[in-house]
Amino acid sequence: MAHPDIHLPALIAHRGYSAAAPENTLAAVRAAFDAGARWVELDVQLLGDATPVIWHDGDVNRCSDGRGELLSLSLQSAKRLDVGGWFCDRFAGERMATLDEMLALLNELDMGINLELKVNKGRDPIALVDAVLPVVLERLPAERLIVSSFAADALRRCRERADPERLALGVLWGSVPKTWQSLCEELTAFSVHPDWTRLKRSQAEAMSQAGYKVLCYTANDPSAFAPRWAWGVSSAITDQPAAFGRFLDLQDRA
Repeated sequence: MAHPDIHLPALIAHRGYSAAAPENTLAAVRAAFDAGARWVELDVQLLGDATPVIWHDGDVNRCSDGRGELLSLSLQSAKRLDVGGWFCDRFAGERMATLDEMLALLNELDMGINLELKVNKGRDPIALVDAVLPVVLERLPAERLIVSSFAADALRRCRERADPERLALGVLWGSVPKTWQSLCEELTAFSVHPDWTRLKRSQAEAMSQAGYKVLCYTANDPSAFAPRWAWGVSSAITDQPAAFGRFLDLQDRA
């Protein structure tokens, strides 16, 4: 089965350049681009009024000046939150990004995205897919998009709505189960996204040999991660794209 012609970089900026700017914000994506990253990994979920926003947690406590569940917020109330000042004063006044705003920036910068469908506890994976997927398919070319999730039901719904030639799907796991390949085959997945600290060499090699791209999260120690490249890993999803990139440059020159 054919997949989109996706040329993955070695490094994908996790939640944008989240070591240098508040995660999942427009500022973090601009910072990633300025640091040389051309792909980002971002999370999407729904507000209480069903607006898709770029956000990781089920609440706003950690990454804003507010408190409460994301589902309790309308777009108007979400936009009142300062989602940058918690990181440092320089980002005070940063606002929560809607999916529409983020897609506009990605197109402006010609960046690719691994968009994680974040299905937090008690959330409806089908409603999330139905709100998000038509928008991203309309706005982004297939070669700049991977949609991933830990939620198999969300990925199944994605595949119902888009064929493999149009949409690359990535399966997220913490510890990779023995049955990993059956789900990948069911979904006609493009990629597998394991926790790099739990990934075994035999698993990575089997994934790569089966034709799946292997994108490991969240790797911030390039020296410790280095042996994984020989296992067939395609990309490292990292909070530190600049430092990781410098390490790879030095390795290439060695």
